[in-house]
Amino acid sequence: MSEKPVLIPDAHHPITVTPNDDRVVVMLGERTVADTTSALTLQEASYPAVQYVPLSDVDPTLLERTDHATYCPYKGEASYYSLAADGETHDNAVWTYEAPYAAVAAIAGHVAFYPHVVDVRSYPSA
Repeated sequence: MSEKPVLIPDAHHPITVTPNDDRVVVMLGERTVADTTSALTLQEASYPAVQYVPLSDVDPTLLERTDHATYCPYKGEASYYSLAADGETHDNAVWTYEAPYAAVAAIAGHVAFYPHVVDVRSYPSA
């Protein structure tokens, strides 16, 4: 079994994690999945920014843990949840890095959502 590579963000592949001062609301149709003022914005290289929401601000009744897992050499092992609401299940629509690498340690305890499944809205703070 080979070791998985561990890469450190650098000028060629930067990653930043910054607090989002806005209120972030995650919607699945008309259902509120998450509502937080404690989101983190992760910007990785040229990819679109991703909002990481504290798991404690997500409606736990909508989450179903799955066995799916992926690996990112910059962030670590990701585990997944499906979103189940209104008789529909959206498989592996939510991911989390429970023990992220040091460069992105702040996202521990947070989840992110695939934008083709949910609508992630930001509202400026008052």
